Amino acid sequence: MSLANNRIVDPVLTEIARGYNNATFIGTSLFPVVEVQKEGGKIPQFSKEAFKIYNTERAIRANSNRISPEGRTTIDFVLTEHDLEYPMDYREISEDPTPLKLHAAHVVADGIALRLEKSIADLAQTLGTYPSGNKVTLAAGDKFTNTSSDPFAIFDTAVEAIRGKIAKRPNVCVLGAQAFKALKNHPSIVDRIKYTQHAVITPELLRQLLNFEQLYVGDAVSAADDGTFSDLWSDNAVLAYVPVGSSDIPRSYYEPAFAYTLRKKGSPIVDTYGEKGKVDIVRNTDIFTAKVVGSEAGYLINDTNA
Repeated sequence: MSLANNRIVDPVLTEIARGYNNATFIGTSLFPVVEVQKEGGKIPQFSKEAFKIYNTERAIRANSNRISPEGRTTIDFVLTEHDLEYPMDYREISEDPTPLKLHAAHVVADGIALRLEKSIADLAQTLGTYPSGNKVTLAAGDKFTNTSSDPFAIFDTAVEAIRGKIAKRPNVCVLGAQAFKALKNHPSIVDRIKYTQHAVITPELLRQLLNFEQLYVGDAVSAADDGTFSDLWSDNAVLAYVPVGSSDIPRSYYEPAFAYTLRKKGSPIVDTYGEKGKVDIVRNTDIFTAKVVGSEAGYLINDTNA
């Protein structure tokens, strides 16, 4: 019997995988998930129609003032399948079957989530992702590790760059772990709270100081083959406009945004199958891609630390 015919979709483990969220991963807070029906298609790029001043006055019995729609361009997308499986020997299963299956489901979910986190981090921290005017590589005097620099002015410039192009202020900020470390110890940041009861700069306090709706610190790391760990989110700050989601209204890629994670509807799926008569496999299959859809809605503050 082939593996395809031998596989059994596990609804319980599938629901666990869909609801599972590793708190270390913050990528989908910047690239929110949108479910799509097909594995390939086109995403609309929005024009500046909403910001034009139209002649809206109408005389009695005159025709309505009709807009001449601008040509709309699109972005192609193709989803990619990602899958990982975890083997369990029948002797291990006999000892404690349910916790072992849950452990296996979490391990494969984490593995795929880490791959997605890296994809998002790479895109968000690449200068080429952003148009001219929506990125800066800090000079030595402006770095967050330079006590004479002015981080507030740097963030103000970034906010105004986005607002000037999409008429919305960025509502989400993502900081690499080292960028956050430098900011929380910066004299100008510390000076803002010295007359308050706060003794430590937390991400939440920094969010309030910088005036973002959400602020996330990228703590995720990956390990090389030799066991060396490195940060996925480097010494950078990413600002973006991210549409606010709702549990009542499914998110749609027709809503302008910086970026989305496009995921095949119904994914991920966890299935199990037997192998060699003594080994059971728990497998997680997910189909997605991370895509920047509105680069003008993002801004990269690159190389924040010395």
